[in-house]
Parts: sequence; C-alpha cells; structure tokens
Amino acid sequence: MEKYITDERTGLRYELVGDYYLITGDDEPEEEQKPIGIWGQRHLRYLKEHHRVRYANLLTSGKMNAYLADIDRQAEELFLRLVKQMADADGITEKLKACDQMKWVGRMNSIRDRVTEIVNNELILM
Repeated sequence: MEKYITDERTGLRYELVGDYYLITGDDEPEEEQKPIGIWGQRHLRYLKEHHRVRYANLLTSGKMNAYLADIDRQAEELFLRLVKQMADADGITEKLKACDQMKWVGRMNSIRDRVTEIVNNELILM
C-alpha cells in the first residue's frame, strides 16, 4: 500500500498510518521527527490503551511526535534529578562504590526502581 494517496475528486491528501489512511494537511509542513526515548514510548502505549481520543487527536493533528518528545525530555530530566537527590540523601558516594561495589549497585538499583515508579505516576500514566 502506498504511504500517501490523493483523492482527485476532493483534492485531499491521505497518509497511511497503520492500517488506515488519515487526512494530512496540504499546507502544513511535515512534522520534524524527534527521537522518542523509553519514557515517550511508555506514554504512547498508555495513550493507546487508556486515552484513545487524545491519542487520535494528537495523531491526526500531527503533534504526536513533538508531544512525546517533550514528555520524554521532562521524564528523563525528572528521573536524573531524583536519582541524584535520593543518592545524595542516602549517602551513596563514589567512596562506597570503590569500597563495596555490590552494595553500591544494590542501593542504586533500589533508588532507580523507586524513581521509575515516581516518574511513571507523575508524568507517564497521567
């Protein structure tokens, strides 16, 4: 199936998205494709499963990629900031890493798991 088709009768241009052709704007430039990380992909999956109307609106308006890139950027910044803050608060230092690597890894994994849960609840599953 072709990626783009044009209806000669109406002059509308359609783009193949999955199994369906959706109307594309002729006067709107193609959306700049920004890389979407793990957080953006998780939010996309959440939208598909739980907020189908919002998902369809973002997709048909051509704003999906920019929206997901922004969510991904915000989530990554929050994740890194919270991991650093929690590690500092728990006294996890480079000295601990040098002395007892397994303890350091275990404590950092615990922090990463907690922070992942926070980011999911605050940004991804909203």
